[in-house]
Amino acid sequence: MSFLFVTCQAGAEVPLKAEIARRYRGFRFAFSRPGFVTFKIPDDIRRDRQFDLKSVFARTWGFSIDKVSGTDGHELARSVWSVLTERYPSETLAEFRNIHVWERDRYLPGDNDFEPGVSPLAEEVAELLLETAPESQREPGLQLNEIAAPEDRVLDVVLVEPGEWWFGWHRAGSIQSTWPGGVPFIDVPDEIVSRTYLKMAEALQWSELPLEKGDACVEIGSAPGGSCQALLERGMTVTGVDPADMHESLLANPYFTHLRARAKNLKRRMFSDFRWLMSDASAVPNYTLDSVEAIIEHKSSKVDGLLLTLKLTDWNAAEHIPDFTKRVRSWGYAYVRARQLAHNRREFCLAASGRIPGKPGGPSKQGGKAG
Repeated sequence: MSFLFVTCQAGAEVPLKAEIARRYRGFRFAFSRPGFVTFKIPDDIRRDRQFDLKSVFARTWGFSIDKVSGTDGHELARSVWSVLTERYPSETLAEFRNIHVWERDRYLPGDNDFEPGVSPLAEEVAELLLETAPESQREPGLQLNEIAAPEDRVLDVVLVEPGEWWFGWHRAGSIQSTWPGGVPFIDVPDEIVSRTYLKMAEALQWSELPLEKGDACVEIGSAPGGSCQALLERGMTVTGVDPADMHESLLANPYFTHLRARAKNLKRRMFSDFRWLMSDASAVPNYTLDSVEAIIEHKSSKVDGLLLTLKLTDWNAAEHIPDFTKRVRSWGYAYVRARQLAHNRREFCLAASGRIPGKPGGPSKQGGKAG
């Protein structure tokens, strides 16, 4: 019997389970707590070294090995290694050069000053695991909560409760699977305009859109300007479209322009010079997509790629995500992906790139670069 554990945003368990049920007919729900879900899976999935869970709501995942419970951290750490050495030969254990330790989410990002990432408790547990590891594991050195290299086999330890650790493993493949707990490291400045800074910083890392210094970006629904701040820090030329006020620090930046209007009220040719389009508007997904489509489908458009934050009015709306991605793909984008980012709330990020010359909505052969 094999199990898969999945961590997600606290509260996103229902759409996660529904998504897994649609995509993976052989998976059976087993156990869950807020931010942590397990599934019974076919044994051949566990043996497939190329398996990568495809899910919008799964922040990260791993093949479950076991769990340990208790009140003494040293004893729990020793128990983890005891189970591993009993079940795996030394050559298999030698493949674990990375240990990722994290806590499940207990709050929605932004609530109670909570933001996802490696907590002090997770750092402490990682050090205990290193301290209690067999000598053969400590040499030539274990990486603790570092970004894994592609194809690395990662030992995962999830702190489901302070005295309850679940552990397993995964092989790093997609960029998010290289991050501890599926959360990227973000170098946050001392002052950010709003927490949308975190969402944009994560979206840029996850999407891997090939933005270049000096590229022209436009954001629809930009106020007060957290996302624009993240783009400006990366050397972009940014235009924010929003009838509301932008933060004064942005208005003082010579590489920022504020268009105090709603996107639907602007002439489409005003968007002709932008290479990248972003949106984090407080609107239902189809309203946002209608506004973006009117820009993208205009003959003057040269938009190579998109980063759209789409709001979910309730979790049932998540079943329409495949329709949203299909609609964006119909605009001529070759690569369209969706993910609930670690710093998203009840929303998800949709990234699109690689507009195909000659396709409906795509640029001409003399148009902008492909992403």
